[in-house]
Amino acid sequence: MKICVFGAGAIGGYMGVKLAQAGADVSLVARGPHLAAMQDKGLTMIEEDGAPQTVQVTASDNPAELGVQDYVIVTLKAHSVPPVVDKMQPLIGPDTTIVSGVNGVPWWYFHKIGGDLEGTRLETVDPGNAQWDGFGPDRVLGCVVYPAAEVSEPGTIKHIEGNRFSLGEPDGSKSDRAVALSKALMAAGLKAPVRPRLRDEIWVKLWGNLSFNPISALTHATLDVLCTDDGTRAVARNMMLEAQTIAEKLGVKFPIDVDRRIDGGAAVGAHRTSMLQDLDQGRPMEIDALVGSVQELGRVTDTPTPTINTVLALIKLRGRSAGLYV
Repeated sequence: MKICVFGAGAIGGYMGVKLAQAGADVSLVARGPHLAAMQDKGLTMIEEDGAPQTVQVTASDNPAELGVQDYVIVTLKAHSVPPVVDKMQPLIGPDTTIVSGVNGVPWWYFHKIGGDLEGTRLETVDPGNAQWDGFGPDRVLGCVVYPAAEVSEPGTIKHIEGNRFSLGEPDGSKSDRAVALSKALMAAGLKAPVRPRLRDEIWVKLWGNLSFNPISALTHATLDVLCTDDGTRAVARNMMLEAQTIAEKLGVKFPIDVDRRIDGGAAVGAHRTSMLQDLDQGRPMEIDALVGSVQELGRVTDTPTPTINTVLALIKLRGRSAGLYV
């Protein structure tokens, strides 16, 4: 089984180290100083207990050097995927599975969902249908990413917590390809359950990303503060309730209520969300995938989203002002 992790930053690098340690035939696509460090010294992971582990990996910025893969696991930021679909084509053969480990509403969301919205395309996450046409939705296997990690320096991944990558077919089936990848990930010491209702998990994670990320970037507050301050908690709660109405119209079942989800965010502590980190470090912000996509789904389902609309307008302007959103 040949596996390529496309976008071997924090999460992709963590997965790549674990697979390489287990002896998997894994290759990584990265770029810049991070790639150069991996090619020169290998890829180092610092585990939660502080112990560093270094593995030699096959890494390149040219997919043509790596050849056709059985699985291409995409761990880029959502807005980074459409522009590189053409570049990824040398990795894709007749039987290649694209594993979408990307935050936000996935571009394939309405593939095999059934009903009147079957096949609906989402411009916010797949402008110009780049992924729908370039990959084809039948190739996709969904993945919800739970670990927290960061690139502490080029060639070094700091694993903060978590090791679960939930997998799921768009039609909810327990397919051979999903089971095979699950076994490979579990052999690498990762949790990789195959879920019949992956969209439910997508929404529970998105619930927090939709609200906590833009509010933190606007206020510079950490999770513990924005989830307990009366004002920002109310804004987050209203955004989440609007999103819940949309999701339930799409058949999603939430296993917890909104207040427990917010309390869970507070319990994480003084964490700086990914959008706040991107703002501080001058990296493009995932505004469309995390917030704009939910607004688009509101239009698709005829659901008013007044709080989401307000926060989206503010965070878009903040992103444009910083030169991190177009």
